[in-house]
Amino acid sequence: MNADASLISHFDALLLDLDGVIYIGPHAIGHAVSACARARSEGLALAFVTNNASRPPAMVAEHLRELGIEASEHDVVNASQAAARVIADRLPPGSPVLAIGGPGVRAALIDRGFVPVDSADPTPAAVMMGYGPDVGWKDLAEASYAVQAGALFVATNPDTSFPTPRGMAPGNGTLVAAVVAATGCQPIVAGKPYRPLIVESIERVGSTRPLMIGDRLDTDIEAAHNANIDSLLVMTGVTSVRDILLATPQHRPTYIAPDLRGLFMPLDQACVANDPVPSMCAPLLTAAAAAWARADAGQDPCADVDVAALESLVSAGLTR
Repeated sequence: MNADASLISHFDALLLDLDGVIYIGPHAIGHAVSACARARSEGLALAFVTNNASRPPAMVAEHLRELGIEASEHDVVNASQAAARVIADRLPPGSPVLAIGGPGVRAALIDRGFVPVDSADPTPAAVMMGYGPDVGWKDLAEASYAVQAGALFVATNPDTSFPTPRGMAPGNGTLVAAVVAATGCQPIVAGKPYRPLIVESIERVGSTRPLMIGDRLDTDIEAAHNANIDSLLVMTGVTSVRDILLATPQHRPTYIAPDLRGLFMPLDQACVANDPVPSMCAPLLTAAAAAWARADAGQDPCADVDVAALESLVSAGLTR
């Protein structure tokens, strides 16, 4: 790869996580709208890849358009679609599936020819669990009854939390954990960090050189590792500098940037555009590489690292 060319020029598609990368709640993250527009103008395909299974793709696309981002229903790939695909690989169309979660769960099942049901009696062929703000104890109980009776157990994603304007909130992984605790059964997981959602996304845009972009090491970045594709970590979500320094091999991103403007910097300087590169990017990347080398050698990865100073540099980059 030519290190002088922009990072984005080395890829033909961007697989963009949503929560923490494009928006937090109803609000767009700084520079996300302009970055998406510029990426499209440079000929890249965009897939909006989300573990959030509460809304159908059409609703997500409408939200993106309201924020000023060009998006169609086809551009949105969610974990409900990947989970429904997992079930379709194992069960025939027309099978009853207990749907736990928001409207996106039911929509994905119907698209695959399944019959969503609300009760474990009679026992459905499968249980599909995705996030929904109205999921309650009765839903978790029905899922537990069905799983104990032998239904195929599929979860859209394992995210234990997600960012909201008020702070971190429980995610689907927290709900799934309750059913696992009650039944002792582990689900098949379709969303990040597992391969089904990434494979679905790559196929959707017909990419041969995709870049996964996310804000979480344990879902977005690990998913890229599992799919053997490059990744860009942006610092607009839940990951801290200390998290990066302590990252295990499967959680180490290929590139790091404070936000999506990093896509348009030279490959060896993937950070905030129009910002002095040495002031933020070089120290963070250098510290991460050194920390990972120390960790691999069995040493303290944070030894002699001024984490607070690096955090300040990141914060400064995000406000420019």
